[in-house]
Amino acid sequence: MYLRKTTQKRVDGSTLSHLQIAENVWDPVNKRSRVRILYNCGRADDEKAVERLRRLARSILKRCSPEELARDDPGIRVLNAWTYGDLYVLEQLWERSGLAEVVGELAAARDVEFPLERALFALVAHRVLAPASKLHCHERWLAEEVRVEGCDALELHHLYRAMDVLEEEKEEIEKGVYFRLADLFEVDVDLIFYDTTSVHFEIDDQDPEGEGLARRRGFSKNGRGDAAQVVVGLAVTRDGFPVRHWVFSGNTVDVSTVAEVKEDLRGWRLTRCVFVGDAGMVSKENLRKLSRGGGRYIVCVPVQPGGKIDKRVLGSRGRYREVGPHLRVKEVVLGEGERRERYAVCHNPREARRRRRHRAEVLAELEAKLATLSSPEGSGHSKQVCELRSSGRYRRYLRLTRDGKLRINRAAVKAAERLDGKFVVHTNDDTLSADDMALGYRQLQRVEQAWRQMKSGLGLRPIYHRAERRIRAHVALTVLALLLERIAERMVGDTWRNIRHDLAGIKLVELFGPNGTIWQVTEPRPGAAKRLKLLEIEPPPPILRVD
Repeated sequence: MYLRKTTQKRVDGSTLSHLQIAENVWDPVNKRSRVRILYNCGRADDEKAVERLRRLARSILKRCSPEELARDDPGIRVLNAWTYGDLYVLEQLWERSGLAEVVGELAAARDVEFPLERALFALVAHRVLAPASKLHCHERWLAEEVRVEGCDALELHHLYRAMDVLEEEKEEIEKGVYFRLADLFEVDVDLIFYDTTSVHFEIDDQDPEGEGLARRRGFSKNGRGDAAQVVVGLAVTRDGFPVRHWVFSGNTVDVSTVAEVKEDLRGWRLTRCVFVGDAGMVSKENLRKLSRGGGRYIVCVPVQPGGKIDKRVLGSRGRYREVGPHLRVKEVVLGEGERRERYAVCHNPREARRRRRHRAEVLAELEAKLATLSSPEGSGHSKQVCELRSSGRYRRYLRLTRDGKLRINRAAVKAAERLDGKFVVHTNDDTLSADDMALGYRQLQRVEQAWRQMKSGLGLRPIYHRAERRIRAHVALTVLALLLERIAERMVGDTWRNIRHDLAGIKLVELFGPNGTIWQVTEPRPGAAKRLKLLEIEPPPPILRVD
């Protein structure tokens, strides 16, 4: 059975075509096959007739899986099958976020000879679905593991050139996408959370000091103090959407990055923006720069034993008030008038209990080690003593007596007990209550979640690029990948890992038969259909291509 097209030449010279559903049957009398017309569908130029045929084809395909077609007709073979649901959703989110439009405009302005938008989408999708090298993206992922429309003609150097364009136009892309997301999702930008992390390189030597980005050793937040690194800063909204990112040399101190961040965000439509940062960002100069021009901030201030915060803020009297699960707050105001300073002392009882248990374990271990020192009198040059004094786990609770003996520092233990589960938040915004200060800073965990996603799931570390522009582009690709994941997570209310697990059931199958090749998409299962509905994305078309 097949669709037959007949043509008839009219007197005026025009041609009239009709569509018919026909089949070939054997004529035993004439000993040959003949065509039998089952149904006249109408004229080929009649849109209503063609639409009826499309509906008929769709209904038939819903009942016929690729496996059934291959089993019933030995002439049809399944050549390839790829996971398609997660890639399809990423492409829809790429369009919805405005990335396709922004990159398309850049490509038109630059008049590049390769599909720039397709190359950048392939790099970002590869970072989400199978994070690895750019060579793997070209030679394995695009060539064998997936099918991305419009990427057949991409070469490896096209991917690297796309990265260079991304680095040059990073600010315009981030700004354009931010404005689109702010309108589409009504993004809450009253609070902008900022934090930094370190990303290491698998190299032996560090770059020499000079202009530009340098891979150098510094304070590592990954536990890789032996490796050269760069420092990455990220600003996110309350909902976890990345607003903008920065890349600094590896020996950059957190406190020195705040001025550049404040300046770069100037002019963005961030309404009443309150900068939220941790204790590593706090200095008198930074607070002055943040408050310049009416700027507002919420910062966690470090507590120095015997300092102003320790004596006057933590030591102040007052009752704590419950403001949320495992969080109590009391407000402390120092000074009067315009020079007054507002603080919120926050206490987490659950964290305090955890720290007490941990300290008890550490002290028990330490007492056992002190009892087994090779020298009963102790010695400043003893190897065991030096190991204990340099240990990050034990040294804070140790002291060396005048006669060279190693003892537990009970004063340090008592000082640590005072801080169990406590942190101090400071703001210059009088419209914020103590509850707002505590809850606002607590949401800084949004950035911590972003770091975990970027480092673990998106393969941000380690970086194997050498050129500065490629290092920056690698970080930018990871941030764009994080953006697509966060859009999906917010719309569905679940993690990307769970969303992708359900979408993986949608497959793209390449079928080969006597009449050519068909690219068919399997029907979404209930779990995948539910995810698509929450994402407000139509199921993929059943047939992608017919050759």
